[in-house]
Amino acid sequence: MTTSPTPALSPAAIHRAASEFQLTLNDEQVLQIQQYTRILATWNDKVNLTAIRDPLEILYRHFCESMFGASLLPAGNCRLADVGSGAGFPGIPLKIIRPELQVFLVESNVKKATFLAEVIREIRLSETRVLVSRFEELDEEVAPLDVVCSRALGDFSGFLGWAGSPRVGARLALLWLGGRDLDEVRKLPGWAWAEPVAVPHSLQRFLLVGSSSP
Repeated sequence: MTTSPTPALSPAAIHRAASEFQLTLNDEQVLQIQQYTRILATWNDKVNLTAIRDPLEILYRHFCESMFGASLLPAGNCRLADVGSGAGFPGIPLKIIRPELQVFLVESNVKKATFLAEVIREIRLSETRVLVSRFEELDEEVAPLDVVCSRALGDFSGFLGWAGSPRVGARLALLWLGGRDLDEVRKLPGWAWAEPVAVPHSLQRFLLVGSSSP
């Protein structure tokens, strides 16, 4: 029994979804999203990268929600680490919409890291590295960082302690969180948190930005 190929996302569908998140994409960025989605569909049959299989839902939940965080990043070229990158969200979509970023994708699972490397190669992302490691084992490989981000990491205390340590020196943390995690994260020491930003089309998903405090 053969599986039918995943239908391609049309440029019109991508632009329409992006506009609902106040995002503007050029033709190259649209093409990169289409290519990335095809690679993800192919690999998902071998490696469990995402439970979401519908291309339109992937577009909204993974691409648009990730890119929505770009407006909260510092202007210009900065060094960003996506910790626990998994299938590449949010790090690769942030790189697509902000090509000037220098991005590190931190992923300890070798198969997932191999997938990330293929995506980087196929959609031709510059200044984007995959680090096959646990974040606790990294310091000079990524330091100094301007921003750390994560969308699917549960160890908030360990992650933020590492990110704000002198050996890493991240200035900002950008987190994609469910509503249940907001209070826990905002109580952690070492960071001053802005008001959470609600993710469009969601009742219980938020973006939270923190500045490291001395």
